[in-house]
Amino acid sequence: MAEELEQILAQLTQPDNAVIQQATAQLKQAFKDPAIAPALCAVMTTSQNPQIRQSAAVMLRMLVKKQWKKLSPDHRESVKAVVLQAFTQETEHTVRHSLSQLSAAMVKHETPESWPALLQLLSQSTKSTNPHDRQVGLLLLNKVVDSNPEAFKPHYGQLLQLVATVLQDLNNPTALYYGILTLTSITAYTGTEEMNQMRSLIPGLIVALKHLIKADQDQASEAMEVLNELMESEVSIIVPHVADIVRFCLEVGADHTLSSSVRVKALSCVAFLIRLKSKAVMKQKLLSPILQAIFPVLSAAPPPGEDDPEDEEDDSGESAVNESPKHCAAQIIDTMALHMPPEKLFQQLMPLTQACLASQNPYERKGGLMCLAVLAEGCADHIRTKMLSSVLQTVCQSLSDSNQVVRSAGLFALGQFSEHLQPEVSKYCAELMPLLLGYLSSLNEAKVGHVTKAFYALENFMENLGADIEPYLPTLMETMLSALNNAESLKIKELAVSAIGAIANAAKELLVPYFPPVIESLKGFLTTTTETMRSLQTQALDTLSVLARTIGKDVFGPLAAECVLLGLNLTDTIDDPDLRRCAYSLYSAVSTVSPDCLTPHLTAITTVMQLALKSNEGITAHLEEDKTFVLLDDDVDEEDDEEEKDIEDFLEDDPKTDLHDVAEFSVENAYIDEKEDACDALGEIAFNTGAAFLPFLESSFQQVYEMRDFPHEDVRRAAFGAMGQFCRAQHKVWKENPTEANHQALQKLLEVVLPCFLETVRTDRERHVVMGVLEAMNGAIKSCQGEAFKNPTRLKEISHAIRDVLKKKTVCQDGGADEGDDEEQQAEYDAMLQEFAGEGIPLLASAVPAEAFAPFLHDLLPLIIGKAKSSCTVAERSFAVGTIGEILQALVSVSGGQKLAGRLSNRLLPVLVAGVKDSDAEVRNNSVFGLGCLAQAAGPIVIADYPMMLSVFSNLLVRESDRRVIDNLCAALCRMILSNVEVVPLEQVVPAVVGRLPLEEDLEENKTVFSCLALLYTHSPAMIVNLMKPIVAASSHVLGSKDLDTETGSTLSTLVKQFAQHHSAEFQAAVTSLPVEQQARLSTAISAS
Repeated sequence: MAEELEQILAQLTQPDNAVIQQATAQLKQAFKDPAIAPALCAVMTTSQNPQIRQSAAVMLRMLVKKQWKKLSPDHRESVKAVVLQAFTQETEHTVRHSLSQLSAAMVKHETPESWPALLQLLSQSTKSTNPHDRQVGLLLLNKVVDSNPEAFKPHYGQLLQLVATVLQDLNNPTALYYGILTLTSITAYTGTEEMNQMRSLIPGLIVALKHLIKADQDQASEAMEVLNELMESEVSIIVPHVADIVRFCLEVGADHTLSSSVRVKALSCVAFLIRLKSKAVMKQKLLSPILQAIFPVLSAAPPPGEDDPEDEEDDSGESAVNESPKHCAAQIIDTMALHMPPEKLFQQLMPLTQACLASQNPYERKGGLMCLAVLAEGCADHIRTKMLSSVLQTVCQSLSDSNQVVRSAGLFALGQFSEHLQPEVSKYCAELMPLLLGYLSSLNEAKVGHVTKAFYALENFMENLGADIEPYLPTLMETMLSALNNAESLKIKELAVSAIGAIANAAKELLVPYFPPVIESLKGFLTTTTETMRSLQTQALDTLSVLARTIGKDVFGPLAAECVLLGLNLTDTIDDPDLRRCAYSLYSAVSTVSPDCLTPHLTAITTVMQLALKSNEGITAHLEEDKTFVLLDDDVDEEDDEEEKDIEDFLEDDPKTDLHDVAEFSVENAYIDEKEDACDALGEIAFNTGAAFLPFLESSFQQVYEMRDFPHEDVRRAAFGAMGQFCRAQHKVWKENPTEANHQALQKLLEVVLPCFLETVRTDRERHVVMGVLEAMNGAIKSCQGEAFKNPTRLKEISHAIRDVLKKKTVCQDGGADEGDDEEQQAEYDAMLQEFAGEGIPLLASAVPAEAFAPFLHDLLPLIIGKAKSSCTVAERSFAVGTIGEILQALVSVSGGQKLAGRLSNRLLPVLVAGVKDSDAEVRNNSVFGLGCLAQAAGPIVIADYPMMLSVFSNLLVRESDRRVIDNLCAALCRMILSNVEVVPLEQVVPAVVGRLPLEEDLEENKTVFSCLALLYTHSPAMIVNLMKPIVAASSHVLGSKDLDTETGSTLSTLVKQFAQHHSAEFQAAVTSLPVEQQARLSTAISAS
């Protein structure tokens, strides 16, 4: 059979399709013959043609992968022997490479112990005195270990000894390459027993990588992955060598004579290390050397006649974005901002940034702006509170720079500031809007890419302006509508559609007059099916979702059903993940306005979203010769046109293009975004459609739950968010229809979801996933209340999870704080994570009886109080006193709450009183709120402290200028009156409160203030009648407000009616002094039954 097989394989190399097809058919037949394995072995060892030997090895590998267990034991033993024999006698590299991969495929089925000849060959060849034999042995070792690393665990000690020897073989770069790849394969599987050996390898590894870079930069770039593996699997291995690794990576990253790929690899190692071990980087004083090395990279000019990738344009105005050393340098600064304390970072960073900004070289000025831009997310609080006006001034100046590269960087920085430095940045509206509108007047310029950056800045800035956008609305909408109707470029139309979404987020119902022409344009875009319109359609769906959420139910409601159909028609006719994901967001938005419109389509909508979650589309497993399985698949169509291509693929077994067997997965971003948006939408639609969603809840939950381990963190975060929404949805259904079945379903869901949340908080590496889980858990607890704690251990587990985050004991917090670390400054995002955890404490306090929560609260309170010290940041102090206030507010309405609040009062009073004297308005505000809640929660128990509290408030009232603090002062005094009216000196306090009405900032507190005035009207009517004029004036403001809740409205209407009935003369006098509009509101309130 061997001769016949050799002929078939020879025919497959002919340039004639007919011959190839015939040979393919014969090969398929041959594969059904039990003697195929020995025949392939014979060809592989005896054919004179290396290409045929290689083909035989590839075919045999396919056979091993698919049918190893079906081969007879004799055939299996004979294949094992022949492969090693072929490997030792083979002289051609390509054939040897295929043989090593064949051995790797066999190791997946055969443990090294059951194949002692393999171990013997590896031992001999890797220790050979002949350099070439060592290379070949290491190639084989790398392939077999990589295919089944765990099977070699008993041999790790010897393997590491071997790697240590290989790393000294500096004149043999190929040996170095395969030795380092072998180390990379086993690193994730090593344990504590290998730790010392691993640690001792690092210095030699760095030297070896330096030599490999000189010999072959592509191989070196791949080999440097070992550093990431070492950092990720066992950070303690590299901690003693952090400084050496960083220096090596910076040296490579800064060397512009090297290839981009090896420089990018080196710089991304530095970013990765900072993410995992920022404290070690700081402690070893590496911050300054890193910055000194990367600033020249960040501000380097591109080669003559070229642009940086982000400044290049194609006709569509899309910038080319790829990983470049410059991009990585910016990424390092971005990572520092997210993982290091801002004070320490800025001290080292700002002198370098300022030098760049003042430079004559435009690329250095660009580098300075890029640096400011990437700091905005991670150091938002620091920039907002300490340096906003100076950095904004710098950016504004850059917008009129003579060089477009600098102007573009300025626009990018402004967009980043607008996104991350809210609300303060919006206060600069008068300075910034004219500059941005100036850019829009030049929409018809050729450089679409530059206009794109202007739109990015404008959108991010406008989105958060709220009603302040009103004066600019006519100009903005005229520009956008004109672009929709007249622009030649589809890209400009797309930008205008996107900008209308941003305008709608700010303007809300102010946009109503422009709604008809906008909707007409969007519908026009959404009903065409030409390929060129795709990204414009995607953007139109996106903007439609924003309009659904912002323009108001009355305006959008009538269009809701039509919009759902538009989305369904598009996704039925066009297969595009971006389009689908925007359709999901549209359905989600419609569910907030008009959930009934979705009900008839829930089957179609949930089916397509569940398929998106289940689908592996866009996820590519990088296999060697992806197509080689085709011949062995029983269900392959005999007439398949692809076959000749498949066969050619077998024969191009080129070692340069071969990756490890499944080397890695790459996922197209569009499919990741689709999965993320599908999770978000399923969660929101489930909650908003309630009982109508029940038939789809279980299947949707199953698919979302599967995503909890998805490799991409955004998908995981969205999946956890959706799980929380499903719990809230099921709770809502049970509340509306309290059957036993609905109650069981809720408990079953909570029993799966809450343990899953708790496990993730402890073990997930990504901070923002853990933040998302804490937020989802808080939402579920807030909705489900006591139902979440039916399991007797749940309260303890959740309290302990919160405690672990506050003590920095979770994996994503660098695996636990060092001793004495509490005083240390931390990155803003680490503080933010703790805030998400802290927000859970008041929710627990309101969900269970006070006595049950008391022991856990005693554990948690010191961790919160510790953040109220004057040495802590403003954000920490504000969080601490705010959380204390919310805990006390929660205790007002739970059983045993008063007793617990009374017991805590001695610990909490000094903290809150100190906070009232803080230099920061937000800290003062939260402290005042906390004192009011303490009076309300502890009731008579704190009467003895009233004189001191009133004195503190009285001093503050005289000198406070911040309106929110004044509003909260009024509310706190009212809480004291509501709790203990008898002990408050009403003659002094009540006029002081009424004199500061109406509330201007914290309108929620109207409820407290008017409940108090209503109580006082029954308690001391004469006093209230004397103050009727200011009370009536304040009431007329509140009655007209759109944020007025029903309870406050009813309290207020009753009070006003009583005034009108029982004190008509005083009431009339008070009313007549008001403007006509306010008089009308009062008369409406009186006439309402």
